[in-house]
Amino acid sequence: MLAGAGALEDPKPEATIILRKVVSFAQFSAGQVGESIFEGVRRLERSRIGSRCTGEYHRAKPIHVRRPPSFLEKRLMNALLIYPEFPETYWSFKHALKFVGKRAAQPPLGLMTVAALLPCAWKKRLVDTNVERLRDRDLAWADVVMLSGMHIQCESLLAIVERCRARGLRTVVGGPITSSVPAAELKADHVVIGEAESLIADLAQELEEGTARPVYQADERPEMAASPLPDLSLIKMKRYSTMTVQYSRGCPFNCEFCDIIEIYGRRPRTKAVAQVLAELDQLRAARWREAVFIVDDNFIGNKARAKELLRALVEWRTQIGAGFDFITEASLNLADDTELMQLMKDAGFKSVFLGIETPDESGLVASNKLQNTRRSLLESVARIQSYGIEVMGGFILGFDTDKEDIFDRMVEFIEKSGIPIAMVGLLQAMPGTQLFRRLRSEGRIVDAGGGNNTFCDRLNFLPRMDAAKLVEGYREVMKRIYNCEAYYERVKLYLNRAHPKPAKRAAGATSRPRPQSEPWMTRSNLRALVHSIIRQGVFGPHQWSYWKFLAEAATRYRRCFGAAMTLAVMGYHFQVMTNRLSAEGNSREASAMPPSPPAQIAVS
Repeated sequence: MLAGAGALEDPKPEATIILRKVVSFAQFSAGQVGESIFEGVRRLERSRIGSRCTGEYHRAKPIHVRRPPSFLEKRLMNALLIYPEFPETYWSFKHALKFVGKRAAQPPLGLMTVAALLPCAWKKRLVDTNVERLRDRDLAWADVVMLSGMHIQCESLLAIVERCRARGLRTVVGGPITSSVPAAELKADHVVIGEAESLIADLAQELEEGTARPVYQADERPEMAASPLPDLSLIKMKRYSTMTVQYSRGCPFNCEFCDIIEIYGRRPRTKAVAQVLAELDQLRAARWREAVFIVDDNFIGNKARAKELLRALVEWRTQIGAGFDFITEASLNLADDTELMQLMKDAGFKSVFLGIETPDESGLVASNKLQNTRRSLLESVARIQSYGIEVMGGFILGFDTDKEDIFDRMVEFIEKSGIPIAMVGLLQAMPGTQLFRRLRSEGRIVDAGGGNNTFCDRLNFLPRMDAAKLVEGYREVMKRIYNCEAYYERVKLYLNRAHPKPAKRAAGATSRPRPQSEPWMTRSNLRALVHSIIRQGVFGPHQWSYWKFLAEAATRYRRCFGAAMTLAVMGYHFQVMTNRLSAEGNSREASAMPPSPPAQIAVS
């Protein structure tokens, strides 16, 4: 993809999220000498990836080529990379980020990776519209505009494309969105379908020559060794709550509703350990000290390689005397491997997103989520939590197998699981998936959907359950699980499992060092605590529940006070979004059923 690949821009963690995904020189007419110079630049640019023979991974120093003045005037291009805005959803964490003075959860890793693949002679700027406005002077500076995004960002992306076209700017669009929206509907001059590493060289050359095609599609899925260090210089790091690193692409499982396996394949492709460590060293050199999200759609898709990386991370943290807290996504079979869970704990992994989907095993079988079957889901979650790792859960309502009791069963499961961040969404049939193809063959597809499964007022397919009942049941589930008291009870259940009290010493037993409390009193966390007390404890609608929880966090859970207050702040965001969901539900009761018959959808 133009945006890179995998979960480079994934919001789920859809935290993904998530999550995550070229431009030309001006035409040059200085003759064969100029062409020879630039062929040399392209060869040297590709040499930034380390030697496979030595296993080294490094970035080459910038290459300075002496050129005649007329050459500089005609060849250098201003490439503006733009990341469209996400709508406000449960996954945006917008209302929680305000507590710590951040504007977005993650930077656009895909565009940062693409920027590193472009020739270093080009001038580049990156505007993430989630953290700053796209200004007219940015567009006036640009010669070419490159955009990347996901399906959920389509509305924002199309508005930016139209704005560029009105100024006569050439546009290139890539990213996961190009696999779910037909190229003609994107209205860009050039559409890139596939992973960037295998496409940019040809695209750039043809853009230089003025022969670029309307559509480029990758013929292969490149190995991760071809992926360079992302260009951190283009982003405003302090505006994000986490930085991102991608280790692998692809997932070995075959879930019917998943588009990841359709885009990135079922053979997990991983970076070399040296590549990942180089990215972490780059973050440290940029003075980043907060959390890092490893944005793989399934970090343990290749368990052997994941363990290799984890052992290296443990050693790396020991050598530098500190390290980042890591977040990632994985499959539930993580619970089957005690060595893997211990390595993740030792390497500093604090939370993991798991696709649990449904407590109804018939739904898991029907959707081919077989890795979640033949096990106790609750026991699997508790086992992972016992290693000090918070489980964030993804859940889906709307499977063909769902009966009317699924709403109560979903709430009961979430309450017993101790999963504070439970991301429940309505099923969406994403274009390109097995589910989309099946429902289309059954005449049940209404449209291509909008990519937002947590905040929608209509479905993009005809469900087996009455659609109005399904949407209303979904809203009730969200109101129940994000009720203040219910939410805080789940937080306490998780804290008891992940951060148990130290066992009492028997009389006469040798004294053991007490586990150190989490270092939470940073400037950022202190700011969040003050804002939490003001917004939730003074002006919030659930003051009694908040103060009761705060008192328990400061006494019974003081060993993990930081984790407790972080989840309290996250809860504020979910409560705001749930109130909004309920308010919209009251005004849109009649819009749950699709108003039109199934349409003829062009995408596959």
